[in-house]
Amino acid sequence: MAVIAISIAIEGMAIIVNSAWAQAQPTPSSDDQVNAIASQLYCPVCENITLDVCSTQACAQWRDLIRDKLGQGDSPAQIKDYFVQQYGDRVLAVPPRTGLNWLLYLLPPLIFLAALILMVRFFMKHRSLSPAVPESEIGEGTSPAKNSPDASEKGGKID
Repeated sequence: MAVIAISIAIEGMAIIVNSAWAQAQPTPSSDDQVNAIASQLYCPVCENITLDVCSTQACAQWRDLIRDKLGQGDSPAQIKDYFVQQYGDRVLAVPPRTGLNWLLYLLPPLIFLAALILMVRFFMKHRSLSPAVPESEIGEGTSPAKNSPDASEKGGKID
């Protein structure tokens, strides 16, 4: 009976130690998870290249750093914040909507609307200036050659 109690106690301790060890181990991160975050960050060394497609050794190290931070349980927002603290806002693929960065979001639609309004006004103005031929001047059975200035210069004869 004592042997059974000791073996149950040992098995219980093994289960507890094993589960604690498993929780302490970092969870492996997939390449998709790493690339999802890396696609939102620009390489601080290269110009206009995101971390997920950059082939430099520095970018490979930064992707490994992202993988390590994911394994430690950091969220994507925490990882991006880490890179912003290290390298500044320029590493973000989407600039934060603060300060003068709001202009990046507001100016393009405003410029488009202004151009649209100017085009409509331009076409409305030029449409009203075009000479309209009233239908009363266009009679039935009259040919354009009789009303043309060339016909009157030739003595009214039509060839």
